[in-house]
Amino acid sequence: MPSITRWPFDTVLIANRGEIALRVIRTVHALGLRAAVVYHAADRDSPAVTKADHAVEITGETPVAAYLDAKQIVAAAQACGAGAIHPGYGFLSENADFARAVEAAGIAFVGPKPEQIELMGDKVRARAFVEKGGFPVAPSAIEDDDPDSFVERARAVGAPLLIKPSAGGGGKGMRIVRDLSVLETEIATARSEGQRYFGDGRLYVERFIDEPRHIEVQVLGDAHGQIVHVFERECSVQRRFQKIVEESPAPVLSPDERLHISETAAGIARAIGYRGAGTVEFIYGKGEFFFLEMNTRLQVEHPVTEEVTGIDLVAQQLAIAAGEPLALEQAVIATRGHAIELRIYAEDPAAGYLPTTGPILRLIPPQGEHVRWDGGVAEGGAVTAAFDPMIAKLIVWGEDREQAVARARAALEATVLLGCQTNVAFLRALMDHPDFVTAAIHTGYLDAHPEAAEAAPPDHATLTRLLAAAALSTRPIRDVADSTPALHAAIGDWRN
Repeated sequence: MPSITRWPFDTVLIANRGEIALRVIRTVHALGLRAAVVYHAADRDSPAVTKADHAVEITGETPVAAYLDAKQIVAAAQACGAGAIHPGYGFLSENADFARAVEAAGIAFVGPKPEQIELMGDKVRARAFVEKGGFPVAPSAIEDDDPDSFVERARAVGAPLLIKPSAGGGGKGMRIVRDLSVLETEIATARSEGQRYFGDGRLYVERFIDEPRHIEVQVLGDAHGQIVHVFERECSVQRRFQKIVEESPAPVLSPDERLHISETAAGIARAIGYRGAGTVEFIYGKGEFFFLEMNTRLQVEHPVTEEVTGIDLVAQQLAIAAGEPLALEQAVIATRGHAIELRIYAEDPAAGYLPTTGPILRLIPPQGEHVRWDGGVAEGGAVTAAFDPMIAKLIVWGEDREQAVARARAALEATVLLGCQTNVAFLRALMDHPDFVTAAIHTGYLDAHPEAAEAAPPDHATLTRLLAAAALSTRPIRDVADSTPALHAAIGDWRN
């Protein structure tokens, strides 16, 4: 933890909800500061609101709209005397206008400078900046360079191609093209999706690496020009370009590759003059890696880095926002052991990972040595369609990957989460899957192997018990089971 004797603010407003709001509150309190949150009525009884020192209700046409209302959030911070705003991830965390509004109100924004958010948030500009700096990027064609020749230049890159919206994120609008005869149709579809999701139909294409690995590097930078990397994570277990499992260190990298990719990320952050916590993402395949994008915020998967390094990344963010120089030196940052994070979603993997909803009737998180549960819902709450279906994150640490996988398997077995369908059983099966055990997963693996998500039928004994429990839970059968047979009732009070 940073050893700051006098903070320039005593209250931090968390402009978020759920798991990440609760996570930030934990560190804010550990630093001796006060935590405030904003909340929509849908989250009135959430754990984050309960744990916060102060809570301000915000409104909107939808719950999500409330959390995207920058004006309300800044006003809430002013109302509760917050000297800093932590945006978490998602919502306004990578919105440059929000960062400007926060700073204009005289409040510290726990994140990078607005112009850094703008630069790296535009994938076309970010890619051009990185390429100009001499860092590795995949062969590509950018529509903005010459819209009239975009299709021709895309075709010249060669198949397979990955079409991406310039302002994209979360896998939305991305299209893989293996047959160039459908290139123009796919470009039109990607442009339409980019416009619908992000209000920006600009595109670019890059060479698609078959069976790529997704490697990302955590970086930290202070306001005094110091930059360090905090090593890498692998996030190759994905469905529809969205992550499910993350781990550190990346099992695919050799020690030399690990150092090279980490130093490359730090070099990119240094070229930007980056301030705050950020993640530089790369695609990796056949011994090569290429810049993918940079997320100018705290990542969902940041706990695996914390577990292998012992560094509280939220505490570092707050110290940087307070104007403190980094107390970390690159030479002393090291990792130990192996950590795995599993995202617990309300979804049906066998139905194409379709989101589900329902009440949280019973929730018993797993416990044990080196088992961490970062959750945002509590027993008695509910998963609705209003927000992302992620319920919690299960993080485990082991002396090596084999032990971490075993702990993940045991923790999933111990997890009790009843009321809505989740992916817990799928994750448990994944921990036993030979390709995961041998780290042979790539970013397209689950989409290419839908059978990996198919639920295994219960054995006969389990099925019999389940049917009996279901039968006994219905009123007519319970009434029959609990009633006294007529012959016995005729005996009256007589006893032998």
